[in-house]
Amino acid sequence: MFTGIIEAVGSIRHVHPEKDAVRIHIDPGKLDLADVTIGDSIAVNGACLTVTAFEEECFTVDVSGETLSCTHGLDIPGNLVNLEKALRFSGRLDGHLVSGHVEGIGEVMEFTQIGDRCLLAIELPLQLLKYIIPKGSITVDGVSLTVNQIDAERVEINLIPHTLANTTFRQFEPGKKVNLETDMIAKYVARLLDQAQGIQP
Repeated sequence: MFTGIIEAVGSIRHVHPEKDAVRIHIDPGKLDLADVTIGDSIAVNGACLTVTAFEEECFTVDVSGETLSCTHGLDIPGNLVNLEKALRFSGRLDGHLVSGHVEGIGEVMEFTQIGDRCLLAIELPLQLLKYIIPKGSITVDGVSLTVNQIDAERVEINLIPHTLANTTFRQFEPGKKVNLETDMIAKYVARLLDQAQGIQP
């Protein structure tokens, strides 16, 4: 479980293809790994991945073909990635509850600087729209964000300078693919409503 509050920006140093998977070596950047052990979880661009080794000042994770099929950017050497260690329930929940299970890939439609802030507009897969509400939460490449507005298949988000300075978002441009996870509570509510109405998933 995560919060969507990014702790560091790292980079994918090496990608080694394996049968139905890839092994990835990730440079942690400024992420403190002193309290991380093999078997712990780290969210990498929003995907919950298990640490399998520490090598060459990197941590190593194995990414299955299933995860690769529903995410973007995890197997691109040199790609910058947002990193967050798993939530400790003794700490503060500054973002929102994030599972690290990416549900789909969106596309940046607009990335416009307005003063010291930035307007980010993303086109979402249709199946995710029912879990989105204005002022609700969404996770984009592992970052907990608040939806400002919904327009057809697109959501608009205002980014503050802190977010731009401490995530990979400063490299965004129209056409960029991003990993998305909708709000966990919204999914449970939608599921219960569907069951109450006799709708099968």
